[in-house]
Amino acid sequence: MKLQCDVEVVNRMLPTFGMKSRGKGTRAVLSIGKHLDKTTQRSNIYLMICTAKDRAGSKYKLKGNIEKFFTWFVEEGKATVRLKEPAVDICLSKADSNSLKNFLSAARLADRGSDTSSLPLSTLTPVRARDVEQPKKKLAIVSKKDYPLTSNFPHSLEQLQVSYCKLSRVDMRMLSLKALRKLDLSNNHIKKLPATIGDLSCLSELILHNNHLEAFSEALCLSTLQRTLQHLDLSQNRLQTLPAQFCQLRELVNLKLDDNALLCLPFHIGRLSKLRFLSAAHNQLTVLPGDFRKLSLENLDLFGNPFIQPNPLDHKMQLTFPLPLQELASRAVANLRIPYGPHLIPAHLCRDLKIAKTCDCGRICISFYIKTAVSMNLHQVSHTVVLVDDMGGTDAPVEQHFCSLSCFSEFLDNSLQRGTR
Repeated sequence: MKLQCDVEVVNRMLPTFGMKSRGKGTRAVLSIGKHLDKTTQRSNIYLMICTAKDRAGSKYKLKGNIEKFFTWFVEEGKATVRLKEPAVDICLSKADSNSLKNFLSAARLADRGSDTSSLPLSTLTPVRARDVEQPKKKLAIVSKKDYPLTSNFPHSLEQLQVSYCKLSRVDMRMLSLKALRKLDLSNNHIKKLPATIGDLSCLSELILHNNHLEAFSEALCLSTLQRTLQHLDLSQNRLQTLPAQFCQLRELVNLKLDDNALLCLPFHIGRLSKLRFLSAAHNQLTVLPGDFRKLSLENLDLFGNPFIQPNPLDHKMQLTFPLPLQELASRAVANLRIPYGPHLIPAHLCRDLKIAKTCDCGRICISFYIKTAVSMNLHQVSHTVVLVDDMGGTDAPVEQHFCSLSCFSEFLDNSLQRGTR
């Protein structure tokens, strides 16, 4: 029975001499096995602790020698074994919780003097240097010849960069790295992202710059990335749209979408309330969604998009008279904030309500409205704005929806009055 973890052996007599322990563990390999006691010439069960400084290991007798187990935090990979002789506490941390539980069970059996045939014993021999190295947290692979084909990635990795390796898909071995916080797969040939990236529950930074991505799936938007992802780089890919669910990634602080083929930004982009840095330069954006007004950014770059010249008279009429009953009912649900869900109304109506538009008057419209574009100075939503065009402009067109003819007429009157001043 072996266990890899951090270990600190604390002498309980230290406080008597006015001394304190370091309070910091050292990477070690713990083994439980038989050892011949030279004084009694009898084999006993010992616990051996090997570290980088003591690869030969220190041995501690187990039978009848454990005073107490402290296992309150065993689920976090922490435990303490208190020995009677010598008077030390063996503090274990950063262990795999399941492996730790099995190891402690074996130690209990050894302490009770159970039949050794029932114990998973190891040979008490010195360990190799690599077995007691500190777990690797960062790894960068920037050449195809350095890519591991036969060995796994270190399970302790928190930051992984794999660039310029001509990967056409995400290696599933990466998706087992549960401690991963940053994954950089830039400058490859990846066409599709597996939904299981969303199972990386600690991932806060995902860099996919310069790949061949054509979509960012709804499943990723609805995964645990909703709670963890803060930095997302999708620049230099082949994206034309982003799903409506993209705005569920509400922890996003930095979003890079440059050099794609995006025709529009997500309808509810204003729900990304923590977003501070947005770049979507060199796409095919002609107008910004109305929700764009709700953003509060520090830096915004929309250079090189073919924005239209907004004209309030150039509008799209999508109204019928009278309004259909479904539209009236949907508006009532949205305006009165009546709870709804697929268990109450058909799923397609739920989808319609999720992309409801807000009229200039503050009321909601769903599928029937008048749409036009108005000019907005981007400094209204961002402290720093990269120029929108070569002419030095910082204005861009933003969609405006109206729930009725009267609201649209009032808007036109106000626009004409401003134009004559």
